[in-house]
Amino acid sequence: LTLLNQVIAASVSESDQQAILAAACRALGQAYSASVVCIVLLDFAANTATIAAEYQPPESGYPSILHQTVPARNQAVAQYFREYGKPLVLDNAQQNPRTEPFRHLLTQLNVERLVIAPLMVNDQFIGMLNVGNPLDVNLSDADTTLIARVADQLAGTLTRWQSDARRRLLSTAIEQASESILITDAEETILYVNPAFEQTTGYTREEAIGKTPRILNSHRQDKAFYADMWATINNGKVWHGRLVNRKKDGSLYTEDIAISPVTDKHNKIVNFVSVQRDVSRELQLEEQYYQSQKMESIGRLAGGVAHDFNNLLTGIMGFSELALQSLEPGTPARNDIQGVLKNAASAANLTRQLLAFARRQAIDPKILNLNEVVRNLNKMLRRLIGEHIVFETNLAPNLGQVKADPGQIEQVILNLAVNARDAMSNGGQLLIETTNITLTDKVNGQFADFEPGDYVLVAVSDTGAGMTEEVKARIFEPFFTTKEVGQGTGLGLATVFGIIKQAHGQILVSSQPGAGTTFNIYLPRVFAPPDTAPTDAAQASPWPRGTETILLVEDEESVRELSAYTLRNQGYTVLAASNGKEAIPLVRRHTGQIDLLLTDVVMPHMSGTTLAEKLKQAYPMLKILFTSGYADRVTFNQDMPGPDAAFLSKPFLPATLVLQVRTILDSEG
Repeated sequence: LTLLNQVIAASVSESDQQAILAAACRALGQAYSASVVCIVLLDFAANTATIAAEYQPPESGYPSILHQTVPARNQAVAQYFREYGKPLVLDNAQQNPRTEPFRHLLTQLNVERLVIAPLMVNDQFIGMLNVGNPLDVNLSDADTTLIARVADQLAGTLTRWQSDARRRLLSTAIEQASESILITDAEETILYVNPAFEQTTGYTREEAIGKTPRILNSHRQDKAFYADMWATINNGKVWHGRLVNRKKDGSLYTEDIAISPVTDKHNKIVNFVSVQRDVSRELQLEEQYYQSQKMESIGRLAGGVAHDFNNLLTGIMGFSELALQSLEPGTPARNDIQGVLKNAASAANLTRQLLAFARRQAIDPKILNLNEVVRNLNKMLRRLIGEHIVFETNLAPNLGQVKADPGQIEQVILNLAVNARDAMSNGGQLLIETTNITLTDKVNGQFADFEPGDYVLVAVSDTGAGMTEEVKARIFEPFFTTKEVGQGTGLGLATVFGIIKQAHGQILVSSQPGAGTTFNIYLPRVFAPPDTAPTDAAQASPWPRGTETILLVEDEESVRELSAYTLRNQGYTVLAASNGKEAIPLVRRHTGQIDLLLTDVVMPHMSGTTLAEKLKQAYPMLKILFTSGYADRVTFNQDMPGPDAAFLSKPFLPATLVLQVRTILDSEG
């Protein structure tokens, strides 16, 4: 009994499996003055047996066999235990056929007499307790029974310890899981929540336990939704779904949830386990990605339409101007032609807005300070919004610089101010603020294409009517407007979006019905002094003449005819081709010098940039002027020329064309 009590005490006091087994081996070895006591545990997966614990007297002098493995093929011993269910006592252990798999260990330790007791759990053989060379060679039945009871105690202890270890592992995994885990009883009362649940919902464990999951109810799901969920889990099935829940602070979030029923041995549901994953950020990024893809597609369409219109407008405006010049003052037709030019200019302005949205507008970026831009617009903004609206600014001192087109940034602020004014028909407040801000990669996924770094923020806020989520989702789409017919084109905010994206910035809008609207614009900060405007801009003389030879390549017939006619009237020799493939043989047939290539950028068969590269090989001193209805030198596609190339955007007037041509021909290099 003393021996058994020692083993039981070790089972209770020791905290790990190795210590329990070692204590049992030591107690048995000392009680029976054995030369060796060891415990062998089976590994069914590896089909091996491992010495999990051993005891040898300090004076034994034999090497340790701890952790050695032997093949688990000793069916003779297992068969004995199944038949007799009691310890096996072997007097000539080394010669007994049952010990063949571990005979080398018996020889190594000089074990002649061996007592083997089975470790059994639920009639399953999991290992052996071995007592080698007990001092009393005539063991009584009571002794073998005691050894068997020790083996039974160890088997039970091992089972409990392994079960506890599995529970500890499971508990640790649940506590450290990134998903929220919630366990209720059959009546929905919360029994357990893990730390991830606390972090996601804002409810502490103490606040949640004893409540029901209805504390998270956002009322965004209808009764039919919950009826389907309960029908599934009450039928013993796992329910998978996505729903919108409410945090403790009232904010909403979206979760992917799996709810599993837990049953007892009578197949009665006793618990429910819910595993929840907050997918709000993923959905936000996904929505931003789809929105950016949609805007990109619309932008390409808008850019293509604007390109075609610019080609048409170049012909309309150019020939109208030439016709106007040919008429004497007072001729009745002059007013008609001026009307054509006025309306064509309005159409050109519309295409510029389309190109700004599509990020295809020609820009002249400068290093500038947004505070100065706002200050310069101060008087205009006050006149624009009217006296019924209070206009205030909060401009940060030491504001960083940004690189953007000043005219475009003014357009952004003016467009946002006009929108704010229209949202405050009964008066209100318009506030423009600026500040420096550093955005890190922990920006919580507000931007789909976010780049961490230093930014300058300009915020335009109003106290107007605000917007619904549905309107907010579409405000940057071209031609989308909530204004009455005739009060807006629907291009204002689309233009703002395009300008900010073209400046490598970001724009966010926050708004709720009745709570006003704020547009936050983030532009990358540059660490350089602002550019200064030139004070002595040279005024080129109108309609300069020349005698040089110009190769004109333009696929739009009206633009080609207008340009050729205008340049020839100014004295130039013009070689005209409709595309690059047509231009190459034309150049080969020409015997004289070619001074300037005037070419469209985007053409069928061969782009203008490819044509320029080919001609540069034959005419190293050739000067080049690119034109395009896309009005973008860089961002449209890989065929666009670099930012240092001379560029004339369509639509252009004949006077602008001849001035630009003369300037390039007179330039050095």
